[in-house]
Amino acid sequence: MKSADQYDVIVVGYGAAGVSAAIEAADAGARVLALDRGYGGGATALSGGIIYAGGGTPEQRAGGYRDTVENLRAYLRQEVGDAVTAETLDRFCDQSPAMIAWLKHQGVEFRGGEVSAYKTSYPTDRHYLYYSGNEKAHPYVQHATPAPRGHRVFAPRMSSGKVLYERLGASAKAKGVDFIPLGRVDRLLMEDGRVVGVRYRSMDLSHPHVRRHSVLTRATGKLGNWLPGLVEGAVSRAERLWSDAAVERTAYGRTVILAAGGFIYNREWVKQYAPGFMTVSPLGTPGDDGTGIALGLDAGGMLDKMENVTAWRFLAPPSAFLEGLTVGTDGSRIANEDLYGATHGDVLMRRFNGAGWAVYDAPTWRKIKAQVREQTQLFQRLQLIYLFTTGHKKADTIEDLARRNGIDAAGLRRTVDDYNDSLRRGDGDPAHKAAELCRPLTVGPFYSINISADASMFYPIPGLTLGGLVVNESTGELLHRDGGTIPGLYSAGRNAVGICSSSYVSGLSLADCIFSGRRAGAHAAGIALERSAHQQTAHDQLTD
Repeated sequence: MKSADQYDVIVVGYGAAGVSAAIEAADAGARVLALDRGYGGGATALSGGIIYAGGGTPEQRAGGYRDTVENLRAYLRQEVGDAVTAETLDRFCDQSPAMIAWLKHQGVEFRGGEVSAYKTSYPTDRHYLYYSGNEKAHPYVQHATPAPRGHRVFAPRMSSGKVLYERLGASAKAKGVDFIPLGRVDRLLMEDGRVVGVRYRSMDLSHPHVRRHSVLTRATGKLGNWLPGLVEGAVSRAERLWSDAAVERTAYGRTVILAAGGFIYNREWVKQYAPGFMTVSPLGTPGDDGTGIALGLDAGGMLDKMENVTAWRFLAPPSAFLEGLTVGTDGSRIANEDLYGATHGDVLMRRFNGAGWAVYDAPTWRKIKAQVREQTQLFQRLQLIYLFTTGHKKADTIEDLARRNGIDAAGLRRTVDDYNDSLRRGDGDPAHKAAELCRPLTVGPFYSINISADASMFYPIPGLTLGGLVVNESTGELLHRDGGTIPGLYSAGRNAVGICSSSYVSGLSLADCIFSGRRAGAHAAGIALERSAHQQTAHDQLTD
């Protein structure tokens, strides 16, 4: 007989990875408890709600796009690198079309059909399938046929991530998962080297502080995702409300799954593991402070890929922003501008110390402005107001523009001339940008945008961490630093090393959260139910 506080599976963190684990465990017949330091959803609910999937999904076919599992694998092999084994990547790709089907079964909606003709970091509400990564960019296009794989959850404006979590959360609730919001786990309970439960502090939902805490949390969530400095005071007030009302509790479970996100808000860890990314604006929630990772470390786990932080310097939309040149302080080219924003941002951060500029001529600048209405969402237009007013510089010549920005004038002149001359000869872009995005920069006045990591609070480079705990890639169990696994303990999502731990493109993290969450949930439930059956058998034998 199970006691009121005895569960088969306890899930710590309730974003995409946690709720997917909970659903899978509940489907296997396990009794599941989920805890979240917020109200559920985590960074998932604040995200754009993009799932990276391919291999021939119904949405791809509806748009007339042919994709195969082999082609998906050929592309992702370039992005994934050594983050996971070839066998794990194979499983991820093989299961990709079925992942979309599984999400639909939980009530998540998608739309296929026509893909936008222009490159964008996030589509308007006219399109719910798009090229969300480097599929069309050099050098990736040399190894795989481009196919659109960014499956955006069907929801208006920027609510796709919120709707994704709401659908998954509702499915988990219908399956009997117990969920405790505002519950923070601070200790794993161990017996004979095995994890048997958690100690946590939670805020009783009947407490009078809850309403004020909820208002502050919801008011600062989305804004804090892009401009964290503006909401620091409100976040601190919410923290004090929680601390004043929280009480300590204990829950026992035969298995525990850590799915509490990454560590971008743990500034000491970022400074320790990725000091060059300290100027990146934290993307996620204050819960992405490494607490889940620390719990796994305390139990004997080990870390990898902690130096990998994704830095999002998106240039488009509008797509004409990609027709300029991006350069460093010495005036040299950063990379082909049609790379995915985080890929271009990684080069900017690692090779150019986070300092760079995008340069345009007058016709291109006019083209950018003409595309705003058709190619952008409201949140993107708000940032463009800054870029079109105080967020750019203008000069009659390339040399004057360089001097106004502190760029080496000779270096910038050389880069622009090499680019223009190569196009004039018919050789194409020396950096291999797609031909349709290449036109000479010859007509003044010339314009520049500071794309540096510390350019402005109104034009930040957001980022999140990709490394974490090392797991058994077949089961999701934590590997012990002394060998073997830690009995009863699992990890998933950005709490652990996964598919996107070497390189990030839109939708790949959420896809990995679902993939790794389901893997951990299924295995944890199987182990827990097996242990329960053995305990029941032993009990029956003692009472006979």
